[in-house]
Amino acid sequence: MKSNKPDQSGTDNGHKATKKSPFPVAKIRDVGQKIITGIRHIPPLYWLIMVAIILVSFLLVIPDDVWIIFSAAVKSQKSLLILVLIFALTTISLVWSVGQRIDVGVFTYFNMHGRRRGWLDGTMLVLTQLGNGIFAMILATLLYFLGYHVLAYAFVLGTLSLWFVVELIKMLVHRTRPYKKIENSRIVGSPARGCSFPSGHTSQSFFMATFLLPYFHTTYLIGLAGYLLAFLVGITRIYVGMHYPRDVLGGAMLGTAWGLLGVILIQSF
Repeated sequence: MKSNKPDQSGTDNGHKATKKSPFPVAKIRDVGQKIITGIRHIPPLYWLIMVAIILVSFLLVIPDDVWIIFSAAVKSQKSLLILVLIFALTTISLVWSVGQRIDVGVFTYFNMHGRRRGWLDGTMLVLTQLGNGIFAMILATLLYFLGYHVLAYAFVLGTLSLWFVVELIKMLVHRTRPYKKIENSRIVGSPARGCSFPSGHTSQSFFMATFLLPYFHTTYLIGLAGYLLAFLVGITRIYVGMHYPRDVLGGAMLGTAWGLLGVILIQSF
């Protein structure tokens, strides 16, 4: 029998991880995965400091006229506070033991249930990289060279600031990743370091969908496909063993809110 005993505290503060050795890692051979594995060995605190430095540096190189418009657009919006409140409630819910039991149940189903074939593991590992910060920077560079200069500036600013907020929240909430708590969890690829809430990949994928789709005036079906892809990125984070469902939910709300903020800013031009 598998023991999936949840952490009664929800945030995992002061509790030791379940001991099991070794982790049942599903290995995916890929050069890109090796690079990502090396990046993941950087301690979370160093990531936070690095992102803060990059973010401040980027703010300094934004043209003055762009910065003035950004600031005015942010000050004129109040509705974003509602989204922040919803995200805050999700964060607070982490202390509920019932929520933790639901998290464990859903995680167990997506991560362990049924027979997992190699092609499915590989597909999930590829899809999950769509929420990677490196992919976002490549996309921003492409947008810039295609002539969408202001859009590229706003996209990079949104990505860096979101990245910083996600890492800061992770350090404050300090929720242990599920593969460290739930016995016999599967790890597809390599185990991510740092804390679990919220899901950074999910935040980034929903940010991209919310921010980019309205700018290009996409059809309803294309917009739906974009959000479906973002949703699948969230599912992959559970599948590969890195996040609980509420991590994904929190990431989706945070990323969507950040994307809406970006849309407000870009429409100011």
